[in-house]
Amino acid sequence: MIPNIRNNQDHLAEEFRQSENYLLQESRIALLKIQSFQFAMKTPEVGVHYQKEAETMVRQSLLNLVPNNFVLSEEGFYTRPLGN
Repeated sequence: MIPNIRNNQDHLAEEFRQSENYLLQESRIALLKIQSFQFAMKTPEVGVHYQKEAETMVRQSLLNLVPNNFVLSEEGFYTRPLGN
């Protein structure tokens, strides 16, 4: 009889894969926003309104200042016991 041993490797591997896919998608979106901004700034035919919109988009989405305690809170630092 095979003992019932709980193995979390599959679950952890799937969780890691999902987080990697999420980061990859977010990185692609950030790269597209930066490329759009660079295109808008280099092309004189693009209107001033679009340039301002692109600059606002980059500043609001990529250049946000996030406090350290918010990041720690989102990662569960305050809810999990510390393991030394």
